[in-house]
Amino acid sequence: MSRRGIPSWATVTGLTGAALAAVCVLAFQANGDVPAKPTAARPTPHPSASARPTAPQTPPPVPQGGDTGKRIVYSVSQNRVWVVSKTGAVSSFLVQPGTVLAKPGVYYVSKRTASSTGTDGVAIEHVVFFEYTAETWVAFSAPVSDNVTPPNPSLHTGAVRVHRADALKIWNNTVKGSTVVVFK
Repeated sequence: MSRRGIPSWATVTGLTGAALAAVCVLAFQANGDVPAKPTAARPTPHPSASARPTAPQTPPPVPQGGDTGKRIVYSVSQNRVWVVSKTGAVSSFLVQPGTVLAKPGVYYVSKRTASSTGTDGVAIEHVVFFEYTAETWVAFSAPVSDNVTPPNPSLHTGAVRVHRADALKIWNNTVKGSTVVVFK
C-alpha cells in the first residue's frame, strides 16, 4: 500500500488505463480524418490482367498481319489478347504473361487441358498450349481462384494467365490446330 491508503496495484492499473486511453485518442485522431464527402480512388493504368476496367472500353484494334479469319492474337508488348471468332466478332482483354515470353510468329494450338496444376503450383483451368520455347510450354490458362497475379520472377514459366471468363472465351474459340498469332 502507498502512504495514502491506495494499493499499488490500483495505482499501476489506473496509470496503465490512462496510458491506453491516451494512445486510443491519439490513434483515433491520426486515423480519424474522414473527408466530409468520400472520393473514389482514381484508377491508374496498369498493364496486368488484374486491372479491371470500370466501364466498357473500346479495345485497341486487332494487329494486322500474320493471319486472318478465326484466330487468337496475342501482343506480348501490350499484354493483350484478341479472340477473333469465325464471324469476325472480336473480344479483347489484358493478360499476365509468365517469365518466359512467347516469341512472335504464327502458332497452332497443340493441346488443350480442362484443368491442371501450373508449373508455379497454381490450380488452373482452360489451358490452351500453343508454343514450346526455352524448354517450357507457353499456354493461356486461368487460375481456378480467378486471382491473376504477376509470376514469381524466380520461376521458369510460360503461363499466360487470364481471368476465368476470358480463358473461357479462348477455350470456346479453339480446338487442336487453331491459329494463335503472336506479335511483339
